[in-house]
Formats: sequence, C-alpha cells, structure tokens
Amino acid sequence: MAPAAAAHDPIDEFLAMLAAERGAAANTLAAYGRDLRSARAEIGDLVSADSDAIASLAEAWRDLAPSSLARKSSALRQFYGFLADEGLRSDDPSAALPRPRIRRPLPRLLGHGEIAALFTLAENEAATGEGARMLALLELLYGSGLRATELVSLPLAAVPRDAPFLMITGKGGQQRMVPVSARAGTALVRWLALRPKGGRWVFPSPRGGHLTRVRLFQLLRDLALRAGLDPEKVSPHVLRHAFATHLLEGGADLRVLQTLLGHADIATTQIYTHVDAARLVALVNSRHPLGNKPQNPAPEVDLPASQS
Repeated sequence: MAPAAAAHDPIDEFLAMLAAERGAAANTLAAYGRDLRSARAEIGDLVSADSDAIASLAEAWRDLAPSSLARKSSALRQFYGFLADEGLRSDDPSAALPRPRIRRPLPRLLGHGEIAALFTLAENEAATGEGARMLALLELLYGSGLRATELVSLPLAAVPRDAPFLMITGKGGQQRMVPVSARAGTALVRWLALRPKGGRWVFPSPRGGHLTRVRLFQLLRDLALRAGLDPEKVSPHVLRHAFATHLLEGGADLRVLQTLLGHADIATTQIYTHVDAARLVALVNSRHPLGNKPQNPAPEVDLPASQS
C-alpha cells in the first residue's frame, strides 16, 4: 500500500500566498515563517487554537521589543485572515493578540539652505565623471525621493529616452512610475554621456555590478563635509525625507506623496505631516469657509448685583 500523502502545512501555504499574490520580499517571508512557527511551538496547532490560547502568547512575548511584538501579531492576524478566506476557520481569534503601541521615530530633516549648499557644491564639481555621477545621484534622491536600494540598483532599461519617468521596482517587487524633474533629467543625461560603457546599471561599480548602498552613503557624507555641513545629518534616507517634507510644504496631496514614495500604507506617509503643522493650520484658516469669518464679540450681559 502506498504511504499516505503528507498533509499540507497551512503556514507554508500562507507564505506561498504572500509571495504569489502580494509579492512579499524574501526577508518578510522568512520573518513571518519564524514568527508563525514559534507561535505554534508555544500553543500548538494554530488552525484549531482558540482565543484563550492566542491570548496566552502575550506572556510568552512579554520581553520582546514593541516592534518585534507588532510584527509577530501582524503575522498571526494575516494568517487567520488567510484561514478564513480559505474556509479553514469560521472565526477569527486574532482579536486576542497583544497590540503594542509603536511610536514611529520622526525623520531627521534638512532645511532648504542645507539642501541648497549640497546642490551648489555638486553642481560646481559636475564637470568630472565622478562629479556628474554625484549630481545625478543627489538629484534622484532629493528630486524623485528614491530609496537608496532603488537608486543604486537602477537598470538602464528603467530610464526611457523620451518620457520624464523612471520605472522603479520597490519593496516587495511592486513597480511604480516616478517623475524626473527637468534638472534631474539634465543631470542624468550628463552622467550617462560620461558613464563607463557596458553593463546594465545606471550607476555601475568599478568592481563589477552596481554601486553599493554603503558607497552611496559614503559619497553623500563626503559631499556634506565639503559643503560645510554636519555629515552626521546627511544620508540617502534623510534626502528622501527632505523630498517628502518639502513637497508637502509646497502643497502636495498626501495620497500623491504616498504613490511617489511607494508606501503600501498611507500611515507610513502620514509621519511627514508633523513637520508642516504651521502650514496646515494656516491652510485651514485660509481655506475653510469659517476660517476668515470675523467672530462676533460676545454680547454684554448685565449681571445682577450680588446679594449679601
């Protein structure tokens, strides 16, 4: 008699769904797999676990950092949503999971003057090949808001000849079109004319492959130092923050900014609203129907004399 086929592991099926339908990154799949299997080791079969068993995970996870606790809870919530979609459970016990409060760190910011100092120096040094590359990198970080990984791994095929857009493959393999400003386009054209021939990357490395994130970080720090800025304040991510913050200051819509940055969740984009509170208050006062309406003074009321 042939041996019975092994039962499918619902965790493996869930991870396969994340990869196929949501384009989850390999690191995400590995982390979720560890989280779900460690939860199974604590409470047994997850498919049949009840709310009391799920609630008991809070004790097992009590020493975890809030970010780790949030990721584990998220993995289980998504897993139980998957089980419900697949008809493997009729209820969802994930409401019993702990919900840690995570405070997102506020992004470090560069002012307009500091950005101007970086660009002034980069433009003055752009006559050489390395200088032209630095200016193109700077323009795409601040002018288009690219992530460091998206920038250094940008293939030549992503740069169309006639359209002012880049086709970017971001986190989870999600693609988006990113507009390129006229000045960024000019800097990119200048660099491509001086770029070493061969290879498939816009920013190739002399050692083969493309420029590394570490090298990009070093180049920016060196530029900041030469521009008279504190190099500790400057990084690829800080320039991406500046792109987002300064767009909001200019009146950009938050949903548009979410698309440009490639954020899957609008909550990630909302962190930038804190930096522009004064403009938002002024916007309400100037645009709301009651914002400029003069208030009537409170009517005077004759109060009766106090009686002793």
